[in-house]
Amino acid sequence: MDTVALPQAVENFVAATNAHDPNALAAVFADGATVHDDGTAYTGESAIREWIQVHLINPKIVITPTSFVDDRLVASGDGEFPGGPLSFAFVFGLKDDQVTDLAITPV
Repeated sequence: MDTVALPQAVENFVAATNAHDPNALAAVFADGATVHDDGTAYTGESAIREWIQVHLINPKIVITPTSFVDDRLVASGDGEFPGGPLSFAFVFGLKDDQVTDLAITPV
């Protein structure tokens, strides 16, 4: 499979997710960042750290990128949850190699 070229912040997000490293994941996000996932918005470091633990670390999510176009990563997500692997779209807002906004939806 071909490697998908990713901006540094997105590459860091994928690597930290796949390594199940909550501190590296938290470091990907800018101060005041927001994550929109599963109908909920998580804003700020504390809320994002909780989201990271519950939605990425606990279920041991592994992301396999399939495409990246216009700040939209499409990837397969697998882990310890029913029905996996599933495809997700991750739409990133980026600034200075950090994530300022992330919206996740199933595709």
